[in-house]
Amino acid sequence: MSRVGVFVCWCGSNIAKTVDVARAAEAAASMPGVVFATDYKYMCSEPGQNLVKEAIHEHKLDRIVIASCSPRLHEATFQRCIAEAGLNPYMVEMANIREHVSWVHDDREKATEKAIDIIRMLVAKVRRDFPLFQNQIPLTKRALVIGGGIAGIQAALDIADAGYPVTLVERTPSIGGRMAQYDKTFPTLDCAACILTPKMVDCVSHPHIDIRTYAEVEEVSGFVGNFRVAIRQKAKSVDESKCTGCGLCTTKCPVRVNSEFEEDMGQRRAMYVPFPQAVPNIPVIDREHCRLWNDQKCGVCAKVCPTGAVDYEQQDQVTMEEFGAIVVATGFNMWDHRQIGEYGYGQIPDVISGIQLERLMNASGPTEGKIVRPSDGKVPRSVVFVACVGSRDENHGHSYCSKVCCMYTAKHALLLKEKLHDAQMYVFYMDIRANGKGYEEFSRRAIEEYGANYIRGRVSRIYQDGDKVVVKGADTLLGKQVQIEADMVVLATAMEPQPDAKNLARMLGISTDQHNWFSEAHPKLKPVEVLSAGIYLAGACQYPKDIPDTVAQASGAASKVTGLFARPHLRSEPMIATVDQARCVACQLCAGVCPFTAIEIVEIQDAKTKQIRLAAKVNESLCHGCGTCAAGCRGNCIELRGFTDAQVLAQIDALALM
Repeated sequence: MSRVGVFVCWCGSNIAKTVDVARAAEAAASMPGVVFATDYKYMCSEPGQNLVKEAIHEHKLDRIVIASCSPRLHEATFQRCIAEAGLNPYMVEMANIREHVSWVHDDREKATEKAIDIIRMLVAKVRRDFPLFQNQIPLTKRALVIGGGIAGIQAALDIADAGYPVTLVERTPSIGGRMAQYDKTFPTLDCAACILTPKMVDCVSHPHIDIRTYAEVEEVSGFVGNFRVAIRQKAKSVDESKCTGCGLCTTKCPVRVNSEFEEDMGQRRAMYVPFPQAVPNIPVIDREHCRLWNDQKCGVCAKVCPTGAVDYEQQDQVTMEEFGAIVVATGFNMWDHRQIGEYGYGQIPDVISGIQLERLMNASGPTEGKIVRPSDGKVPRSVVFVACVGSRDENHGHSYCSKVCCMYTAKHALLLKEKLHDAQMYVFYMDIRANGKGYEEFSRRAIEEYGANYIRGRVSRIYQDGDKVVVKGADTLLGKQVQIEADMVVLATAMEPQPDAKNLARMLGISTDQHNWFSEAHPKLKPVEVLSAGIYLAGACQYPKDIPDTVAQASGAASKVTGLFARPHLRSEPMIATVDQARCVACQLCAGVCPFTAIEIVEIQDAKTKQIRLAAKVNESLCHGCGTCAAGCRGNCIELRGFTDAQVLAQIDALALM
């Protein structure tokens, strides 16, 4: 005979303002199987949990119903609570009367009746609950970090400093990411390279970090603690063990193409190192543009290499490796704003993007830090900055704010004024969003100390007129049209996910939002985790972030990994699907609909005929308990522990018998 205890939470005024919690507790006391019911202002608090523990001992309760908020928030809290009181942690149910009742209703009487109904359903279910137990799973204490920008570097360093081996995979020839392209960082105006380069060097010299540049993740299988990952190491055509990084081959290569690192503002060779501080400082051959790989005679790089490091026969290598956790730090991409034709980007040479201006200002950039117009090499005397190009613009698919545009536009205006004292700076903006430590002061400094002219309004058209670029827009504060003849225009373009973000999400089994940013498990309580256990997010792959937020989240992801690796082993989630193999006919529908590839078809020996046949089997480590397979099974031979047919039907009957 079950002895159920019901505890109704006020949740401050979140529930109590709409639900009569005292009446709900009184009604619960008369429900079948309930021997104790009460209400309390904050059930999740320490006094609230102590109330549950005391009631379990005093009234000999063996099942608990907590009527409060969503189980996504506090189910684990109350599972630990009753476990400490001696009960099986899976003998507790949470009746969600906050999100499902209080927050969606205004009528107090009807809301109270609905809350009582939900409590009645959960009481009926908990009476049919049975103890569930976790199994031990082995744990591979090795981490994979995908992406070698500042987020990936920080995460790798933190994990490695804790003593765990890390493999850092970066698709380009060097780690460093977007930050390596920047000149200075706001709001302190520190040299970006001065901050980043020491971390890159720490990374390459760390005994626990294995850096794989010019490499990509091709396949991911397995589950938390036991991921199997296929990594393709693309052929660099250079033997790294022989190369000394002298750079002679890069100076002799006769082929020149536009440099991706320089944002097409400069050129590189077909045999190249992306930038001077690259790590590793080993050149690679761009086979797409190399003469030798395009049926032309060359081979100059091999001839001049003093150590014989050039290897034209080198092939891609794919290795299958095991990891216990994965940190995704793939960063962001800059929106191609040629889609806004009225801004003239791609047609007017003196209309450039913010990242292109970064390269012009950088001492190692194509102009060695000299600010000149791309069209004729002259020094600009008037520069117009246009903020929110693509950001907060539903017409171009970016309804979100890119967060950093206001700040890097202020930084650009300030740095340009320092280099070009007589230049006039104009900034068209929608709103100034400077939400960070020292950010508001920095943006005010650009206006008040450096004389940048901020114009609140949209730009309607940009066109060429002789050697000038004409910018037409509106000043909404003055209520009039504005026309400025500028020497150069800088567009602050939107940040967006990497082009292949959706494909990587499918590979990892994680979700994305409508813009293809990776989605976290919970925006407040689990900001670095995803729904697939053992996979964590770091940096701007999740949403636009500045460098401080990126580094902070990378360290947060690393702490989750080290916390995972600190355990001797993992424990499986028991509320998962289970197959009655005696009845299973191996139709394979369950395997087809499972979103986590947790079901496999295996050979079993039939208990009656003793013959070998096929049947479905659930991998308990991969199953997330979503119930899709149970719903799809034609033979009704799959059940979900904790949500069996008997438990669900008992909830329905509790309402039907009212």
